[in-house]
Amino acid sequence: MKLTGADVVMECLLREGVDTIFGYPGGAVIPLYDSLTRYSDHFRHILTSHEQGASHGADGYARSSGKTGVCFATSGPGATNTVTGIATAYSDSVPMVVITGQVASSLLGRDSFQEVDITSITMTITKHNFLVHSVEEIDETIREAFRIAGSGRKGPVLVDIPKDILMTSVDFLRSQPDSNQDEEATNEHLDQMDMVVQMINSSKRPVIYAGGGVISSGTTGELVEFAEKGDIPVVSSLMGMGGFPRDHRLSLGLVGMHGFKENNLAVCHSDLIIAAGARFSDRVIGKAEEFGPKAKVVQLDIDASEIGKNKAVDANLTGSMKKILAILKERMEESDRSEWLQQIEEMKEENVYVEDWSGVSALKLANGMFPEAIVATDVGQHQMWTGQHWVFKRPRTFLSSGGLGTMGYGMGAAIGAQIANPDKRVVLVTGDGSFRMNFNELGTVAKYNLPIIILLFNNNSLGMVRQWQGMFCEERYSETDLGDEVDFMKLAGAFGIQGTRANSPKELEEALQGVKDTRRAFVVECRFSNDQWVYPIVPAGKAINEMVYEGGDV
Repeated sequence: MKLTGADVVMECLLREGVDTIFGYPGGAVIPLYDSLTRYSDHFRHILTSHEQGASHGADGYARSSGKTGVCFATSGPGATNTVTGIATAYSDSVPMVVITGQVASSLLGRDSFQEVDITSITMTITKHNFLVHSVEEIDETIREAFRIAGSGRKGPVLVDIPKDILMTSVDFLRSQPDSNQDEEATNEHLDQMDMVVQMINSSKRPVIYAGGGVISSGTTGELVEFAEKGDIPVVSSLMGMGGFPRDHRLSLGLVGMHGFKENNLAVCHSDLIIAAGARFSDRVIGKAEEFGPKAKVVQLDIDASEIGKNKAVDANLTGSMKKILAILKERMEESDRSEWLQQIEEMKEENVYVEDWSGVSALKLANGMFPEAIVATDVGQHQMWTGQHWVFKRPRTFLSSGGLGTMGYGMGAAIGAQIANPDKRVVLVTGDGSFRMNFNELGTVAKYNLPIIILLFNNNSLGMVRQWQGMFCEERYSETDLGDEVDFMKLAGAFGIQGTRANSPKELEEALQGVKDTRRAFVVECRFSNDQWVYPIVPAGKAINEMVYEGGDV
């Protein structure tokens, strides 16, 4: 059948199982949006307030559903507005296909209106990108884009299509999607398997360090079985939260710069670290040579380029995490490491003070009321408190920008998560600094009647930056005080969204109780002082056992 290039794009998205598109129209993608009218029965298009919100929406959709997110944007500023969202997805290995319009082929390279070389701009923040040169290339290019985005170590792919190619007709035959995208990624180093099994069996104080790769590979079940058979405690990176149930007896929680004392000390005293889908980020390991200084290190990852990149390892297994963990569990001995677990229990910090009204107490209260919620965060103190204290029991329930640390990420991600999971409750935890960067997307929340609960922590400052200035700049606070110039309740009201302020645990409980069983968006502004800091904290470049608590060093 004869179709325009724009219609071919839609047919390709149908073949790939896409049902939701986030985007914002513009001149170069008018043909694509015209085609969308003919395919409106097949796709739900989410019109965001800004292209960055669309890219974060596609990201949140992907993280919470396990599917590949899709985003449309026009040429020039439309395309560049997606760059932060693409970089965020790349840093955290999120599968996403971004389709951008481009000026007509005859105008390329002439500094035409709204022309940018978006493939060059995004070369280092995509797994791959494509500039389509003919209408005949569209079919195979989009097929390849989805294959690349969703296989191996997942990530974003950009496809740039000139406007004239979207308008050109071509003969098109429907085809089937590729089968088993991950089949290629099963090249385990089986020759090292016996050595790794022996290392596990002989270990007295092993620790599993679980990262985001556990979630993206869907191996929570395998990791639980592996840890239980070996009786091995599990620490998690920020991206790994939910990959191992936080309420499990072997779960220790967050490790690294803001990890609790017993978690960091467990790593430092361990004799074997098993890194599963974790890349030894600097925010986790601190001073690399002091991260597990007494331990042998085994790294399990799908991406061979990550092996030994940030931390020297003694053995590695690369490939399918599911297959690796299944083989290891089958071959390893069943163990009782209760003595080691008791030692870790005794490492806990005693009498850590938590104010009655604080970000920590507010999160614990909200967690108790919404234990099964999908939680999105922005970046800052509230993000770290959430990672520390929210009890994430399942994968794909914690959405946060880990690698890039993108303020403004949370609102778009919450929108994407709610679209992907219409029957689940979505909670956005944000700070006043981040909220100023993304509150325009309240228009999207209102437009689609999304019942997102927004916990807005307002301390009238850029809290995390201010904390660092207080700790490391001798309290010289430079441009981190925000003031009261924004009335967030009136702001929410302008979008038709109700809200209230909470200045105590009782007021917060009453506010959340009032919306717990409703299906509407709601903003709760929690007012805190700007001297509430995140503890513990490991200063940059220090070993992770050099933790600072309020009042001094551990």
